[in-house]
Amino acid sequence: MPHAYMPQDQILELGRRWARAELQKDTDVLASLLDPDFNCVGPVGFVINKEQYLGARRSGDLKHEAFAWEDVHVRVYGDAAIAVGSQYQTSTFRGRDASSRLRATQVLIRKGESWVIASLHLSPIAPAPAWMLAALQTNPMAQSQGAAPARANRGQ
Repeated sequence: MPHAYMPQDQILELGRRWARAELQKDTDVLASLLDPDFNCVGPVGFVINKEQYLGARRSGDLKHEAFAWEDVHVRVYGDAAIAVGSQYQTSTFRGRDASSRLRATQVLIRKGESWVIASLHLSPIAPAPAWMLAALQTNPMAQSQGAAPARANRGQ
């Protein structure tokens, strides 16, 4: 039986188109992939709308030398979906290094037969703190199950 084109496939393809458009500075394609009410939470907490997002690319303030969207996991909830992946970029913003490794969460909505990105949230990928690494070594199942580190018993 042939593989049906599932919503996950559509969302993964949209993500590939988004990454290509970012790298190629194709603001027309980016504009078509973003919902009119799109917003983005940047890696240090600022919030920008669609025009601000596109404006940084149109003006040349933000320039990508390399841009990748990888390790993407998609969950579909009817006409909404969440895609979580890793965004790696070699970039400058107004001439200053803006290269980063980010965890990116896209919120997508279905509009007719296609999907658009309604929101993008970017968080820096930082090394795990030593206490967390120690807890994972003590309780290796915590890592695979996503459990919080065990707390010391305080005599209760």
